Amino acid sequence: MSRFLSPQAPSPGNMANLSHPSEFILLGFSPLGELRILLYGPFLVLYLLAFIGNTVIIVMVFVDTHLHTPMYFFLGNFSLLEILVTMTAVPRMLSDLLASHRVISFTGCMVQFYFYFSLGSTSFLILSDMALDRFVAICHPLRYGTLMSGAVCARLAGAAWATPFLAMVPTVLSRVHLSYCHGNIINHFFCDNAPLLQLSCSDTRLLESWDFVMALAFVLSSFLVTLVSYGYIVSTVLHIPSASGRRKAFSTCGSHLTLVFIGYSSTIFLYVLPGKAHSVEVNKTVALVTSVLTPFLNPFILTLRNETFKAVLRGQMQRLKGLLQAL
Repeated sequence: MSRFLSPQAPSPGNMANLSHPSEFILLGFSPLGELRILLYGPFLVLYLLAFIGNTVIIVMVFVDTHLHTPMYFFLGNFSLLEILVTMTAVPRMLSDLLASHRVISFTGCMVQFYFYFSLGSTSFLILSDMALDRFVAICHPLRYGTLMSGAVCARLAGAAWATPFLAMVPTVLSRVHLSYCHGNIINHFFCDNAPLLQLSCSDTRLLESWDFVMALAFVLSSFLVTLVSYGYIVSTVLHIPSASGRRKAFSTCGSHLTLVFIGYSSTIFLYVLPGKAHSVEVNKTVALVTSVLTPFLNPFILTLRNETFKAVLRGQMQRLKGLLQAL
């Protein structure tokens, strides 16, 4: 492994080995020294609360017939994605906070890269599906049952899941075939795009252009769908004569708009520009917020002002309490 850390120029005889290191070292929070151990407790608590909160949403949507609607169907998908995205990076980050040898294999790094960005892209497509659902519900209420039938929702969700996983295959294969001759230390807590490109001595301009196309395809296009949908929603709601009707219509969109703002603002900052454009330290900080803090907050954002969900949750808690008392 030391040959990858050596500052000396590689000889022609070992260039092939340098192009594909067997493992990467995740620098993570090493600059903090022993203080990084103090981060383990708070990060673990946030991760577990995020897991529990999103799991509760999924279970409630699955078991209660009052939540068997398109809005909650997409909400359940989004909560599942929050769990899966955090699972690709956070457990590894937590273990590395306590470890002295923070190594990930080359294959493991590529697998983590694939699932992190595939699941993340799916999240944005689900957010745009949620925006379409609100658009149809508010702007075309009489046709809502037809336009957002179970079959339509299943197709929308299926496309949102399948498309990124297929599109990310060439992206990952391109990283596999890069030459990594600038060392094997990744200045991040997971295999993110920018730190990987910084280790490569290959010409990455074409890859960065492809990354930008992918960002347009998944992030900016879904953001445009969301923006247009809410433009029509606002126009429709403003024509509702009663103030209570306007408040009710806007209340169903408030939590989704909050998710849109948090998700798109951080991702556009991190990934829409080519991979080497940002400071890795800044990227690491923003990625930490989106990987740990945002998944923890999302269950509260999604349910805090949702009276239907809160009523269902109270009902299920009362039912569970009754079952426990009967035992």
